[in-house]
Amino acid sequence: METKLLKADEKSIELACALLNSGEVVGVPTETVYGLAGDARNDSTIEKIFKAKGRPADNPLIVHIANIEMLDGLVSSVSEDAKKLAKAFWPGPLTIIMPKGKLVSNSVTAGLDSVGIRMPSNKIAQQIILRSGVPFAAPSANISGKPSPTTAADVYEDMNTKIPLIIDGGTCEAGVESTVISVLEKNPIILRPGVITASDIEKVLNKKVEIAKAILEDVKSNEKVLSPGMKYKHYAPNANITIIDSSLEKFSDFVKNHKNNNTFVLCFEGEESLFDLPAVTFGKINDPKAQAHELFSALRKLDELGAKTVFARAPQKSGISLAVFNRLIRSAGFKIIKL
Repeated sequence: METKLLKADEKSIELACALLNSGEVVGVPTETVYGLAGDARNDSTIEKIFKAKGRPADNPLIVHIANIEMLDGLVSSVSEDAKKLAKAFWPGPLTIIMPKGKLVSNSVTAGLDSVGIRMPSNKIAQQIILRSGVPFAAPSANISGKPSPTTAADVYEDMNTKIPLIIDGGTCEAGVESTVISVLEKNPIILRPGVITASDIEKVLNKKVEIAKAILEDVKSNEKVLSPGMKYKHYAPNANITIIDSSLEKFSDFVKNHKNNNTFVLCFEGEESLFDLPAVTFGKINDPKAQAHELFSALRKLDELGAKTVFARAPQKSGISLAVFNRLIRSAGFKIIKL
């Protein structure tokens, strides 16, 4: 299959809409990461998404809409908490888990009776949904388990010959996937952290928001999950990453004592000069938004440079930094050393 990589304009958006309506899969930009979009109501289309990614069938997808009216049939009910969150954060990088409606393919939800819905703020994604009339399921447009794509070039690297079209909308704003929150029970719970934080949500709902254990811990192989990003190794480059949770001084000493051939350092901006090894940075230590924006491109850069062993600085575990830590610890396969 020939994969076209086209700048976002009237003609390419029109082509994307036609492909979506014919049951094809298209790479599209969102404000979080690039997505692999296909009609969430079409079983055969969803099968194409899973095949292109090499994604396990028990890993659910998120459905993207462009207005509240599109919820009709995609969900069976909308709770008061869901309404409050949608009003406060949509369009934007928040996915809300709600009871599944009849229109959604069972393959999207991995057979669950719930579905994650979000309304992207990216104007290109919005146009494609509105013009096509297609609510699309869209996991990140990368090979399953690899770092998520934040540029169209990243998508092309992973999806060339696998899908017919990639729309180039520039670099993604957030850089990490959406926050996922379930409002199925009385107490809302964040299943995947993002740039919308627990504190942001608590201010809207005026109630305590729980944090799922799976954000910082691996889940059992037979355990069902309600959200993407909770199961399996994700976001991982080819290199073997170990996170060192320590002060900068102790981190530096550890690296000096454990380096070998093709050892790289993944550190914060401004720390590179402390090491006599190649260093890749992912934002400044006190700038979690920059960390989120740059993490996946940094992980991909490690592959480009041929890194084999990587020692990584540990981000904080609160606010937006929790999202960064969550992605990094999964990319490392939960290998972390605390000093």
